[in-house]
Amino acid sequence: MNNHNPAMNNPITEDDIAHYLSNTPDFFLRHAELLAAVQFTSPHSNRTVGLQERQAEMLREKIKALEHRIMEMIRHGSENVMLSDKILRWARSLLTATDLHALPGAIELDIQTQFSVPQVGMRLWGMAPEFAGLTVSQEVSDDARVFASSLMEPFCGLNTGFEAVGWLPEPATVTSLVLIPLRGGSTGNTGPAFGMLVLASPDAHRFHSGMGTDFLARLGELASAALSRLK
Repeated sequence: MNNHNPAMNNPITEDDIAHYLSNTPDFFLRHAELLAAVQFTSPHSNRTVGLQERQAEMLREKIKALEHRIMEMIRHGSENVMLSDKILRWARSLLTATDLHALPGAIELDIQTQFSVPQVGMRLWGMAPEFAGLTVSQEVSDDARVFASSLMEPFCGLNTGFEAVGWLPEPATVTSLVLIPLRGGSTGNTGPAFGMLVLASPDAHRFHSGMGTDFLARLGELASAALSRLK
């Protein structure tokens, strides 16, 4: 005699119950007494609470999470406004600069102070003869020039021995950095670079490969437009 029972080999699971309840919305209409009998353990006090109280707790948690998100959005919004103001002030100073010999140094100092960057440096090539004596016009290798021209967006990451680190006042302290190509012409120009801007930090997490580069690209575009007057 075969006493095989298919139900014993296919027991009802929690997923089966959840699927049934989600697809049978009138179940609790027919069994309303179950709602009053359902009890939960509160994650906040480890005491037993009813369904309505647990739902109220969950709602409060959702509201609290939304409040945190709203505050975070407000904080980011305020930071973006402050950053935009700094960029506008810097752009105005670039437009009004008349001493071209002092311009590269002023750009380095402004970026360092306005945007709290520990070290800033740059090199330029192909400049007019009257600017050949500037520190930023010191000779760089062909590899560095080719590398700068190959960058279609700013590079962010760890210092793995880039030549450009040697352009900074304290290269031994650099752990993370940004390399920004300097190009003339309109926005989005992909032609050869005439220089490279370096932002550096001793903090390995300050500049990382996952960070956004839009703001850094704007810095490069503004610096490029100003420095193109030295060519």
